[in-house]
Amino acid sequence: MFCPSKPNRDAINAFIAVQQNQNFSYAEVGCTRQKAPNGYTADHNRIKLGQGIDTFERAKSAVHQWKMFDMPWIDLCWPDTPIEPGATVAVVISHLGFWSMNACRIVYPVEERASVEKYGFAYGTLPDHGEIGEERFTVEFNPEDQSVWYDLYAISRPTTLARLAYPYTRAMQKRFARDSKAAMKRAVPF
Repeated sequence: MFCPSKPNRDAINAFIAVQQNQNFSYAEVGCTRQKAPNGYTADHNRIKLGQGIDTFERAKSAVHQWKMFDMPWIDLCWPDTPIEPGATVAVVISHLGFWSMNACRIVYPVEERASVEKYGFAYGTLPDHGEIGEERFTVEFNPEDQSVWYDLYAISRPTTLARLAYPYTRAMQKRFARDSKAAMKRAVPF
C-alpha cells in the first residue's frame, strides 16, 4: 500500500488488522527451509558477528527485538511483535518521496541445537506487499570454532507493479540485505 506521507500509528494498526485475516501471497509457504522454488530469485547473505556464546546470546536477543530492521529508511511495526507463527507485522519503507506499507507474517521459528546452533524465524509476504516470497533471519553459533553469524536468506518474485520497476526493486532488496547486516553488526558489537 502506497502513502504520500509516513502513515501514523492508527493507519499502521488498521493495515495490520486487515492483513491478519489474509492468506500468504504465494503457495510455497515454508520454502526458505530449502532451495528456492522455480520462478523465484534467491538472495543469500551472511556476516560474521563475532565469537563466543555471549555474542550468540546477544545476537539472539537482537533477532528477538527485530534489530535487523534498525535502519533509517525502514520502520518495522512493531518490534515488540512476538516471534511466533502467525504474528503479522508491517514494514514501512521510505521510497523516492513516498512511503509504502508491506505486510508480512511469521511462517516458522528457527531454534536448532545441532552441530551448529541456530535461532531466528522466517516470514512470508501477504497480499499487500510489494514483492512475493519469504525471508529467513537467523543467527548461528558454531561451537567448534566459536563463530557467530547472521544469515539472511530470501526468495522473491515481483508483483506486477514491482516488475514495472524491477531494477529499482532489486536495488532495494540488495540495499535491505546490506543495511540489515550492518544493523546486526551494530546490535551485536564485538
